[in-house]
Amino acid sequence: MDTLVDRAKNGTITATITAVAKAEGMNPKILCQQIATGSVVIMQRGQRSLGIGKGLSTKINVNLGTSTDKISVGDEIRKAQIAEEFGADTISDLSMGGDITAIRKEIFSCTTLPITTVPVYQAVVELGLKGMTADDILSTLKVQAEDGISSVVVHCANRKMLGAFKKRQRVLGMVSKGGSITSAFMLLNKCENPYVEHFGEVLAICRKHDIVLSLGNTARSGCIHDLRDPFQLAEIRQNVALAHRALDAGVQVIIEGAGGHIRSDRIPGYIRYYKKQSPFPLFVAGPLPTDIGIGYDHISGACGGSAASAAGADYLCYITPAEHLGLPSPDAVKEGLIAFRIAAHIGDTVKYGRDAQDRQVALLRADLDREGQIRCAMDPSRARELSDGDGECTMCGEFCAIKIMREF
Repeated sequence: MDTLVDRAKNGTITATITAVAKAEGMNPKILCQQIATGSVVIMQRGQRSLGIGKGLSTKINVNLGTSTDKISVGDEIRKAQIAEEFGADTISDLSMGGDITAIRKEIFSCTTLPITTVPVYQAVVELGLKGMTADDILSTLKVQAEDGISSVVVHCANRKMLGAFKKRQRVLGMVSKGGSITSAFMLLNKCENPYVEHFGEVLAICRKHDIVLSLGNTARSGCIHDLRDPFQLAEIRQNVALAHRALDAGVQVIIEGAGGHIRSDRIPGYIRYYKKQSPFPLFVAGPLPTDIGIGYDHISGACGGSAASAAGADYLCYITPAEHLGLPSPDAVKEGLIAFRIAAHIGDTVKYGRDAQDRQVALLRADLDREGQIRCAMDPSRARELSDGDGECTMCGEFCAIKIMREF
């Protein structure tokens, strides 16, 4: 069966392409060409289609899922519902505790958003780091694909890269969970990365189900003092090469990179470097431009995310206030999502000049239309909660600057 990439390469403008083009205010022919060349992907789930990439609005992913220490299916369902209610574009189910397959099905049942998984998480939980095999890892990917996921993350660092990583000391070493599990598997079994060694099989699974392949960011920095190093550069080259193989095989692909912790002044340069290496959509976790925002890392991350989006990142993975501290609550998920929606919007005002909503709010503010401003808020209920006074803002009271200057 032809994939979306196959049809795009043949110049076929499908109903999915037409729908995404309409949602993004884009010419369907141009969008079709961008899918064919890999600069745009479309995640699909049922009747829902989401475009990510060149010329499209910056998208936001929400991570959720149980941990080995905290398992509440009810909380994860509520997080998924919050993600959809407050404007997330995608969800990543990163569950590592409880009946992972059953939890995934519960999350599927309560949201229509596209869902991404990291197969090595489930494999290591169910079989153990010493017990799982390469076949187990690939079998888990196959099962999750059959369950209807829209995207899958594989970490593709190879043995040679791990040698380079060992030679260069970092303050925080490797902070990618999926990357560390995959790397530990290689070291423990003295073998190559199964995703790299069997990349053809990975592509065959993705092609069969027409899901988006996301090439993970194993080498990202864990603090702003860990600078870009040979490990990161090697991963960029590896992921770009694998992405081209995926596109040639008719598989849509995203590259994860420039995530983690990066000092603010370095973020634009890092993003531009990635974008110069390949046309593929760039997915960024954060990045966090400071390490001292503990308890408020959603704010730190949004600062970095807005800079990354403005510099060309296509897709942001949100961060919650609980980052580095614990599994986020449903309320923390909401806070992180709203912060990153703001970050994405800021980035889009720079990339595309998309500031019409800002002008609308400014005009309402000029008219002293507080209710109108509240209706335009990303979270109207929160804005209304903070709005005190009977019809007037109590910040300035009778000494409102706009009112004063109107009188004179």
